[in-house]
Amino acid sequence: MSRKYVIIVPDGAADQPLQAFGGKTIFEAAEKPHIDSISMTGRQGLCRTVPPALQPGSDVAMMAVLGYDPAKYYTGRAPIEAVAQGINVTENDWIFRCNLVTTTDGTMVDHSSGHISSEEGKKFIDELNKEFGSDRIRFYPGVGYRHLMIVNGYNFPDLQLQPPHDHIGKKLIDLLPRGQNAEVLIELIKKSEKLFKDHPINLARRNLKKNEASSIWLWGHGKKARMESFEKKYGLKGAAITAVDLVKGLAYLIGFDYIKVEGATGYFDTNYRAKGLAAIEALKKYDIVLVHVEATDEAGHAGDAATKKKALEEIDRHIVGPVMTELKKYNDWRILVMPDHPTPVSTRGHTNDPIPFALAGEGISHNIHLPLGETNAAKTGILFNNGYELMEYFLNS
Repeated sequence: MSRKYVIIVPDGAADQPLQAFGGKTIFEAAEKPHIDSISMTGRQGLCRTVPPALQPGSDVAMMAVLGYDPAKYYTGRAPIEAVAQGINVTENDWIFRCNLVTTTDGTMVDHSSGHISSEEGKKFIDELNKEFGSDRIRFYPGVGYRHLMIVNGYNFPDLQLQPPHDHIGKKLIDLLPRGQNAEVLIELIKKSEKLFKDHPINLARRNLKKNEASSIWLWGHGKKARMESFEKKYGLKGAAITAVDLVKGLAYLIGFDYIKVEGATGYFDTNYRAKGLAAIEALKKYDIVLVHVEATDEAGHAGDAATKKKALEEIDRHIVGPVMTELKKYNDWRILVMPDHPTPVSTRGHTNDPIPFALAGEGISHNIHLPLGETNAAKTGILFNNGYELMEYFLNS
């Protein structure tokens, strides 16, 4: 029987020391016995998943987690999500992420419009297509607040766009698109604001004191994405479990099968237990299984330390623990737990600081008998400055 591999990614779980936890990070404060057993019986260290030249985000970071050099393969976030949605794009298309956001008095308040539902979100996207859609511009509904826009006939060679989740509380005037043809995007954002202002969904959300969809926000642009097959590159057949189109798109690009899990939401209320059970079942069929959980990242963006800590503990209890129990039934196995990037609750945005990781299994000796955390990982002296190199180390060291 071939070796079984599992990678579990608590998205954005890495953090900075927090006064609320006596100077400990989320990893250091959380009760996570199963993750700690991996670090104490195996190895831990630090890994920089985002190259200095690229913006810190899950698109770049998850590419590195999966063992691909972002400098070589990265063309933008939106093109990856277009793959997840099965949208056919041409070489001339520019693909943009199209968030539904909440703004107040010229300030970015919420990157998710109060985590608006997919059903509500689709109605806004349908309105955009009805009013502004053409043979050059088309909007595509996604999940919740996360949608796409595809543009043909314009060129954006030097465009600078800002991710809304990294700029909560900032003035919009400082975040607007810049570069050639930026005015096309600015006009769409302003037109959407007028279109959405008294939309029935917003009127209802206003009455319920929920964040409204004030406008669209365009970012994460790029051209058609292509990546090498994971099976060709590493010789393993894989599957991915996630509720986020970005990770789903990356899975498709590298030839992983996608496993849909009932109740997986990409938010705090995700079905952790079902994800763990799906991973256990997937091990019967696949050489390597990726389990991605977004909840820790969303808690970071919300600036909610307590919820972020709880989400990491749920991942440990319902995913890492059961998967470890199942893995030990196989003669040969390895497991890796790592966030993709930090999302500090103090700043509510991503950073490119190194993240702590822990791995254990057949042929891996332990290097430091301590729980997983940023401080302990730094003590090991292990640092992968090129994050994508960790995959080879995990699979074959």
